[in-house]
Amino acid sequence: MTEAENKLWYELRDRRLDRIKFRRQVPIGNYVADFVCLEARLIVEVDGSQHADSDSDGIRSAELKAIGFRVLRFWNDDVLKDLDSVCDTIIAYVRDTDLLPWR
Repeated sequence: MTEAENKLWYELRDRRLDRIKFRRQVPIGNYVADFVCLEARLIVEVDGSQHADSDSDGIRSAELKAIGFRVLRFWNDDVLKDLDSVCDTIIAYVRDTDLLPWR
């Protein structure tokens, strides 16, 4: 895992984040999700700059959405510089399954 993924996993593991159950490196369809809350059908991805304007990420998100998952993406810098906001956003998306990711 990258530094950002490790930092976020520390917050997500063992139900540390608002008692929400997350798993890491979960195979879903043809992909491996960085983190997933199965109960909320929410996938959390932490991406580096190589993912900017990535067509393959768009295809991946569309395929995961087609099987009932929402994909929430954060940049590495977001996690490293503003972890509290990232965690607050994740909590909001887990608690409100009507929210749709912006990216």
